[in-house]
Amino acid sequence: MSDKIQKTLRDSAAMRWTALLLLALAMFCSYIFMDILSPIKDLMQETRGWDSTAFGTMQGSEVFLNVFVFFLIFAGIILDKMGVRFTAVLSAAVMLVGACIKWYAVSESFMGSGLETWFTNNLNYIPLFDELGVSPFYRGMPASAKLAACGFMIFGCGCEMAGITVSRGIVKWFKGREMALAMGSEMALARLGVATCMIFSPFFAKLGGNVDVSRSVAFGVVLMCIALIMTIVYFFMDRKLDSQTGEAEEKDDPFKVSDIGKILSDGGFWIVALLCVLYYSAIFPFQKYAVNMLQCNLTLTPPAAGSYWAGSSVTIVQYVIMLVVAAAGFTSNFQKEKSRKYLFLGISVAALLVYCYMGYMRQSAESIFAVFPLLAVLITPILGNYLDHKGKGASMLVLGAILLIACHLTFAFVLPAFKGNAAGGAIVAYVTILVLGASFSLVPAALWPSVPKLVDAKVIGSAYALIFWIQNIGLWLFPLLIGKVLDKTNPGVTDPTQFNYTAPLVMLACLGVAALALGLVLKVVDRKKHLGLEEPNIQ
Repeated sequence: MSDKIQKTLRDSAAMRWTALLLLALAMFCSYIFMDILSPIKDLMQETRGWDSTAFGTMQGSEVFLNVFVFFLIFAGIILDKMGVRFTAVLSAAVMLVGACIKWYAVSESFMGSGLETWFTNNLNYIPLFDELGVSPFYRGMPASAKLAACGFMIFGCGCEMAGITVSRGIVKWFKGREMALAMGSEMALARLGVATCMIFSPFFAKLGGNVDVSRSVAFGVVLMCIALIMTIVYFFMDRKLDSQTGEAEEKDDPFKVSDIGKILSDGGFWIVALLCVLYYSAIFPFQKYAVNMLQCNLTLTPPAAGSYWAGSSVTIVQYVIMLVVAAAGFTSNFQKEKSRKYLFLGISVAALLVYCYMGYMRQSAESIFAVFPLLAVLITPILGNYLDHKGKGASMLVLGAILLIACHLTFAFVLPAFKGNAAGGAIVAYVTILVLGASFSLVPAALWPSVPKLVDAKVIGSAYALIFWIQNIGLWLFPLLIGKVLDKTNPGVTDPTQFNYTAPLVMLACLGVAALALGLVLKVVDRKKHLGLEEPNIQ
């Protein structure tokens, strides 16, 4: 038996981490495509006529089928019935199909085509959805935005499926081994996708001095092809592992309709579900508008044509420095010798300062916002280790909500006050974005481990499915709301760099206030019922 175990792929550290890398890179690519248009919102308005309402409606369409056609539940059933490897390949294929449709929608080929005419004349009224006020389209919505929304819906189905599949895959390969480290590493790499998107989407759109937004989406399509290849390679690795161990694929408890009543009557479930939707609704929709918000509030003077800072090579150099920040910071957490730990930490901080300087010299809103996940990459392992050994999960949720409120109010009221002060505005923006990224690590790290302590273990699988579904409602609603509020509070504004973002940012801060109130309620419930939310995970 011992000899058999030694021969399995899972027993080899190199093979385990290779399997993780394949899954993590697929999620990295999907995170890039998810926000591929976010840093070029201004270009979408200038070249495709998408106002903020059209942009927000299209961005919210990503989770439309997951919410209103319950595809999120079907994804769980597919995973349960077909296993990790089949679902991983299927999810990547679905994402690729959706990505291709979205690329065609924003390409020059679509403009003036018969299909554009059809989309202009149709999908202006969707029975029932229009009556409920939840239609993914509206009369007057640009045809390119409608078709892009269709593609993004399909992509969203695959992306959600991929998310739950990767978690199962990590458990399968790392159970009884470095599972916490593996999950933290996957999350860190996936979040770097956000930064990658912020840097390279405008780079490709403006390449050669000729603006073409379809190039950015084409870049994302190529990455989704790579993601599909990664999952196919994983498919054969995973099948080889099963043939070595003789194990059947591990199954989660399927979603049961009969569980809904029991879950919905559980007060703990509602606290977690509402915390989840409030917090994520204040982060992910904000990402889609953050670059444009910075363009509107910072004083950005394009560098002189022909200078190093205006060239294309600086983009590559800055991205390499970003990778150094992330890699050195992440590595510092796992050094046993203090000298090595502080060496890596010092390299990370120094590289971060260089990165910020380059972003300022480039006068680029997208490269400034790209620092968003960097502090999260650094502190995620620290937070996980602290929760495992010290606890304080409910307190972390409260602290995360406070940071969230402070950041959105800073963007709303402090940052505009520095308009005209290029250096001061950049410093305020960098610090606030880094703190928001830290908050982005703080809340999920404390939230998800709390679920098993609040919900009956017999319905935990169904509870997670419902929480994800409720979360997706917020991810559909708030990109649309931000767009509508932006248009309503900026009547007559046609320059996409002159919007006043105060109202949308205050709205997002209000979500943080509600999350803070729920976090305090959670602390009271924990104290009364002794749920153990403040206790360490490792006893």
